[in-house]
Amino acid sequence: MATKSNKSSKKIISKNYNLHKFIGNLLIVFSLILIYLIFYPVFKEELNYQINTKRGVTENKQIEPPNTNFSIVIPKINAVAPVFKNVDPFNRNIFLPVLKKGVAHAKGSSLPGEGGNVYIFAHSTDAFYNVGNYNAIFYLLGKLKKGDEIDIYYKEVLYKYSVDEIKVVAATDTKYLKKLKDTETLTLQTCYPPGTTLKRLIITANKI
Repeated sequence: MATKSNKSSKKIISKNYNLHKFIGNLLIVFSLILIYLIFYPVFKEELNYQINTKRGVTENKQIEPPNTNFSIVIPKINAVAPVFKNVDPFNRNIFLPVLKKGVAHAKGSSLPGEGGNVYIFAHSTDAFYNVGNYNAIFYLLGKLKKGDEIDIYYKEVLYKYSVDEIKVVAATDTKYLKKLKDTETLTLQTCYPPGTTLKRLIITANKI
């Protein structure tokens, strides 16, 4: 009787183990699919960048801006987006809706042609599941190197900037919102790592 009982218990344990293993594997697969769907814009931009790099078409490529009133074009990473002017970078209720439509010019910073520091940002959003197309574009900012070109169209005029520095700073660091040099500069900012608000990736560029 004891032997039959032990065999029966082992079969039940084995079935439960196999069931739990199957459910665990199923959850892993669903999780991977969900992560892919969530970060599809980022994966797409990364894939396009890698393909274009191999083809040698990322640099010196003529890219049409969405408008010439206020927009940004970064040829090396094939990034293009409309820029929305005078957005409060400290008010999530204001900047998050804007960043679904494009990237934002920080309120209080200079505008192109004024001679100060033009500050443009696209956070990696408030949560990883809200990653959008324009945030994905700024995700590629880390690909830039010193000397790369950034074009800003403002009031029908094209302003060109050359990348000077790329650095990761604390999320509380606000000094880059201020004037950095006696000459005109451009600062691009996104959250780092992508999908978090732990730190900031900062690109500073000088007007050409």
